[in-house]
Amino acid sequence: MSWPMRRVSELCLLAVDCVNKTAPRVDYETPYKMIRTTNIKSGFVYLNDVGYVSEDTFEKWTRRSKPQYGDVILTREAPVGEVGRFTSNDDNVFLGQRLFQYRADPELLDWNYLAYVLQSHEVQGRLRNMGFGATVEHIKVGDAESLLIPYPPIDIQRRIGSMLAAYDDLIENNRRRMALLEDSARQLYREWFVRLRFPGHEHTPIVDGVPQGWERKTLSDLCREVRDMVLPEALEPDTPYIGLEHIPRRSISLNDWGTVEEVTSSKCRFKTGEIIFGKIRPYFHKVGVAFVDGVTSSDAIVVRPTDETLHGLVLMTMSSDEFVAVTSQQMKEGSKMPRADWKQMKAFSLPVPPPGLLKSFDDLIQPTVEQLRSLSFANQKLRQARDLLLPRLMNGELAV
Repeated sequence: MSWPMRRVSELCLLAVDCVNKTAPRVDYETPYKMIRTTNIKSGFVYLNDVGYVSEDTFEKWTRRSKPQYGDVILTREAPVGEVGRFTSNDDNVFLGQRLFQYRADPELLDWNYLAYVLQSHEVQGRLRNMGFGATVEHIKVGDAESLLIPYPPIDIQRRIGSMLAAYDDLIENNRRRMALLEDSARQLYREWFVRLRFPGHEHTPIVDGVPQGWERKTLSDLCREVRDMVLPEALEPDTPYIGLEHIPRRSISLNDWGTVEEVTSSKCRFKTGEIIFGKIRPYFHKVGVAFVDGVTSSDAIVVRPTDETLHGLVLMTMSSDEFVAVTSQQMKEGSKMPRADWKQMKAFSLPVPPPGLLKSFDDLIQPTVEQLRSLSFANQKLRQARDLLLPRLMNGELAV
């Protein structure tokens, strides 16, 4: 089936570029959030790792527009062609550099259809051909405005959009559930190991900064680094590969991963349950618990607890704000970028409860990890089903 082609800007109420200069950020949390190209990926706009600005900056950077529910965001650079459906009702979000915003005219263009047609093989190929630049590929603003897209009748657009959006809405709901689960685990860790409000704390005196019966230990007492390097050609092509780009910020669970056939250089093996920590600046403090056996980047540290009852404590410690604050101060300045050093990381000190209480904590954390694992695999299957369906709908192979 062949549909006519139309310029996307002719079908939109709004098709505008962001302000192309860096907004001055603040180093504390405010209501005003800036999203960047790293927040746009695989059809989603992620708001869990944003920059923060003052109210004055927010007002200046949103004079032209700001995203609202139902908008579609396209990355013009670094990388070219990522697309996200804006499904938030937060009125205090604005676009950072290299982002282009579309607001579909609902009488002419279904916004969900727009998001998926921009991700189709045909339009992605057109975007890649538009990309240019000696150093970093990017799309010109005029090209983003004049981009041609297949244009079926509006009723077909709506059916295609709703079918594909059903998958992404389920993925989004699962991600929200995962965020709630992770937040509850973090709160439990802070109560027990930072505020020292564990079960029975009312009757436990503090001696030398730790509860009586507890011990102050270092991370090296609880786990060890795993450095098992392997070449990709020594593995099956479908062996899971978790790059640091796959680990979301401020999250301990994974939503997707690649395969070894996508990589060329040597990688580090890991086993299910082991903890992956990004050690270089752009990916620093990305912490993920492995839900499969596989390999990861050589710029990651793989950690294995020395005892199964220590898993929950090690995982929550390494993903805690307290740990990242100490570790970030210790980062070594490398020839290209700063990086964390395991020799310093493993010296991190923390209070450790007696075996019975430690097991109680782990028994509370592990069901959460298992739920995160189940939701992660569910999202993987939903994403695969959506990706199989998308090209068949776009080329008319499936009737709607």
